Amino acid sequence: MATPDFVLALREKIGTAPLWLSGVTAVVIRGDEVLLVRRSDTGAWTPVTGIIDPGEQPAVAAARETLEEADVVAVPERLARIGVTEPIVYPNGDESQYLDLTFRMRWVSGTPAPADGENLEARWFTLDDLPPMSDDMLGRLSAAVDDRVETRFEI
Repeated sequence: MATPDFVLALREKIGTAPLWLSGVTAVVIRGDEVLLVRRSDTGAWTPVTGIIDPGEQPAVAAARETLEEADVVAVPERLARIGVTEPIVYPNGDESQYLDLTFRMRWVSGTPAPADGENLEARWFTLDDLPPMSDDMLGRLSAAVDDRVETRFEI
């Protein structure tokens, strides 16, 4: 996975110590379909995810990550869920944990393709024929496809 330059600069100072980061999940919806990508690092199917750059608006980050990772243009409709991931230890020993902001996104244009090397596949799935996903990712997806207008807070 491509590590943003600001994270690399922080890692030069703190080594592998736990790092708290802000991230987005972009659940892109087109009719009764949802866009999913298959990650190159784990092989898992997930909605598009990514790190928010310093000073970047979260909704802008969600749209940027969707275009960068899946070659799809999408616009944010609402903030669907706010949660915190479990701590992650990467193969190189780096430790991170993420504040995740999950957005419901509306597809505008583009045919899904793994655009930046972070994913092996990108494609549409109907909601009744999803590939296996973690409970956490299913929770993010569920919050975004739900017709509720209020944001879900994971407690």
